[in-house]
Amino acid sequence: MGICKIIFPGFVPPTLFLQATSSQIYFNLNHPMADKLDPKHFLNRELSWLEFNQRVLDEALNPANPLLERLKFFTITSSNLDEFFEVRVAGLKQQIESGVSTRSVDGLAPLEIYQAITKRVRKMVADKYACWRNELQPALAKNKMRILEFSELKKADLSWLAEFYHNKIRPVLTPLAIDPAHPFPQLLNKSLNLIVRLEIEKNGVTAKHLAVVQCPAILPRLIQLPREDGQRDYVFLGQLIGHFLADLFPGTQILGFWQFRLTRNSELYVDEGDTPNLLKAVEEELHKRRRGHAVRLEIATNCPTEIRETLLSTLSLTEQDLYLIDGPLNPTRLMMLYSGNHSPELRDAPFIAPVSPALRNKADFFAAIRERDILLHHPFENYSSVIEFLENAATDPDVLAIKMTLYRTGGDERIIGALMNAVTKGKQVTVVVELRARFDEANNIEWSRKLEENGVHVVYGLVGFKIHAKCALVVRREGFEIRRYVHLATGNYNPTTSKLYTDLSLFTCRAEFGEDATNLFNLLTGICQFQGMNELVVAPFDLHARMLQLIARETANAKRGLPARIIAKFNSLVEPALIEALYTASQAGVKIDLIIRGICCLRPGVAGLSENITVRSIVSRFLEHSRIYYFENACQPEVFIGSADWMPRNLFRRIEIVVPIKDGIVRDRIIHQILGTILADNTKARFLGADGNYRPAKMAANDKKHDSQVMFIALTTATPGKTEKKEEKIPHVNLAASPFPKKKKS
Repeated sequence: MGICKIIFPGFVPPTLFLQATSSQIYFNLNHPMADKLDPKHFLNRELSWLEFNQRVLDEALNPANPLLERLKFFTITSSNLDEFFEVRVAGLKQQIESGVSTRSVDGLAPLEIYQAITKRVRKMVADKYACWRNELQPALAKNKMRILEFSELKKADLSWLAEFYHNKIRPVLTPLAIDPAHPFPQLLNKSLNLIVRLEIEKNGVTAKHLAVVQCPAILPRLIQLPREDGQRDYVFLGQLIGHFLADLFPGTQILGFWQFRLTRNSELYVDEGDTPNLLKAVEEELHKRRRGHAVRLEIATNCPTEIRETLLSTLSLTEQDLYLIDGPLNPTRLMMLYSGNHSPELRDAPFIAPVSPALRNKADFFAAIRERDILLHHPFENYSSVIEFLENAATDPDVLAIKMTLYRTGGDERIIGALMNAVTKGKQVTVVVELRARFDEANNIEWSRKLEENGVHVVYGLVGFKIHAKCALVVRREGFEIRRYVHLATGNYNPTTSKLYTDLSLFTCRAEFGEDATNLFNLLTGICQFQGMNELVVAPFDLHARMLQLIARETANAKRGLPARIIAKFNSLVEPALIEALYTASQAGVKIDLIIRGICCLRPGVAGLSENITVRSIVSRFLEHSRIYYFENACQPEVFIGSADWMPRNLFRRIEIVVPIKDGIVRDRIIHQILGTILADNTKARFLGADGNYRPAKMAANDKKHDSQVMFIALTTATPGKTEKKEEKIPHVNLAASPFPKKKKS
C-alpha cells in the first residue's frame, strides 16, 4: 500500500505561458508567448459549461422525448448545477476573496466571470422551474403521478400521513432554536432545511423567534400515499414536516416556515507532498467537505425579505449568491418518480446490449483476442465481456498476474470479486486506485480497503497526479512463452455507467502494447524514470506534444495540397496551445470536425481564423464519453482512442493513455461506422457558432432524420445479412453552405 513518486527527467509542462489553478487558466504575463494569445479567440470555460447544461435542460424541454426521460434530464440539470457551484463557483469565489484580478485566457477577470455566471444561471433556473411547473408536473399528473398540496388531501390521507409522520419522521428530527444560547447551526452541504418563524408568550410578554429544522438526507423527499387504483400520489417531505411543526415546537404559535438549501465548497484540499498517508488525508478532507464555506443559498420564493437577509448575513453570503426557487428545492430527488419498472410507455424503448459478435459463442476468450484486436462499443455492445475477461483471468490456471487501474468502479462486486478471487488462486494482483475521483472518494476508500484486506496489492496513485488512465494487464503463461493481454478503454471499469455512457474499449495481445502496459504499471507502482513507450501515448509526458505534432502534420499536408482532415471527439476542449494549433490548421485549409459534448473554448466559424472548423455537441439518451482522434495523414489515416480530454488537467496533471489503433478492421469500423454515424446526426447534434451559442442542424423539409444513438442501437441489434446497415464513408462537411454533414457526390 502507498503512494508513489515519479522522477521526471527534465519534464516541464509545455504551456508555461499559462498558470493553472483548480478553477481557471490564467495568463502568465511575464512569459514571452503570452502576447501571442488573443482573448477574442477563446470562449470562457465556465460559460461554455453552462451552455452544455442548457443542452441537457433542452432535452427536458423537448416534447419529442418520453415524459419520464424528460424528467430524468430535468434532474440531471439540477445535479450538474450543484456540482458546478460546489467546485467551479467555489473556486472563483475564493479567488475573488483573495483579490485575484488576473484575467483568464478569454480576457475575463474572476469577478467578471462570476457576474456572468450569476446572470446566466438565473436565466437557466427560471427556465428550469418553468419547465417543471408548466410542462412536467402537469404531464405527470395526467399520467397518474401527482404531487399534492396539503389542501388537496382527503381526510384518510391526512390520517395516514399523521401516523407516518409520528412513526417514521418525527423520531429523526431535531428542532434547532436560534438565539444567544443556540447559535446558528452548521448546516450540511445540500441538505434540505426549514427556517421557522414562531411566536411564544412568557410571563405576559410575546416574543418572536427563529428556528431551523434540518430534513435528514436518509429520508425520502417524496412520500408516496397508499393507493389501490394505479394512481401514484405523493407529498413533499418538507411540506409534511411543515404541516406538523406545532408538534416540534409545542407551546408556540407557528407564524410561517420556508424551505431553503445551502451549497458548500466541496473541493478536497490535500497536500500530497506533505502527507505520509494519502488514504487517511483524503478521509479527513471528506469530513470537512460537508461543512465547507457556503457558496449558494436557494430558498422558497415566498420567503420574506427579512428572513432571506438574516440567512445571507449569517452564512456570509450576498444577494448575488441567493436564488429564489418556485418549485422543489432539490429536483435531483425527483428521480424517485423515474425509479422502478412502471410506466414503460413513458420511457425510452428498453435496450439490452448484445455481446459483441467478435466474442459471441467463443469458448476461449484469450484465443479470440489472439485472432485479432477486438473493439467494443459501449453501451451498444455488452460490458459483460470486460467482466468476463477479468473473471476468466482470475480462474485460468495459466494466468500469472493481473494489474489494473481503477478510477470509478462503483464498487461492483463482480470486478472486485474477480480480483479477490484471483488472489485466492495464487495470482499476483496489483490495483492502482485513484482515491481522488471527485465525489467517489468515499466509495473508493471503502472497496480499496476490502481489496487490501483480501490480499490485493493496492497502490494509491502518484504524488501530484490523478490516475485517469483505463488499463488492465493480464500476464499469461502459454507453453514456454509469456503472453500479455491488455484491455484499454475510454471509460471507467464501472458496469453501471457502462449502460449509460458511450465508450470504446480495446482488447489486444500485441507484444508492443503488452510491453508498454508493463512499463506503465512499473511507472505507477515503483520509482523510475519515464523512458517513453513503443505505441501508447501517455500524459503528462508526451501526449500534448504528440497531439500538437499530429495537428502540425495535417497543417503541412494541407499547405502542400495533400488530403488533410482532423476529426476529434472528446468531452472538453480548453487547452490554449491545442486551440491555437487548430486555428493554424484551419487557416491552412484543414477541414476539422470537433465532436465535443461539453466545454469548448475554441470559437469556430470566424472568418480568416476558424471557418474550416465545425463544432457539434450531442446530448442524448446515453452520455457521450468516448474520446477518438482521427488524422487524415495524406490518405493514410491514423486513429487513436483514449481517456484524455484536451484540457490542462488531463494533459499535465493526470496520468492518461491514448492508444493508436493498429488493426485495419478496427480502424475502419471507428472511421466509417462510429465517426461516420456521429457526423451524420442531424437530430440530437447541436452546432456551436462563433457567438458561443448552440443551434440545431439546418435541415430541408425532405431531409431524413438521423439520430446517431438510435442508429447505433439498430446496428448492434441488426440480423446479419438481413437488416444490417451497410457501412458508409465519413460524410464530408460543406462548411460554406451548412453545418449539416452531406455526402460528397461521387
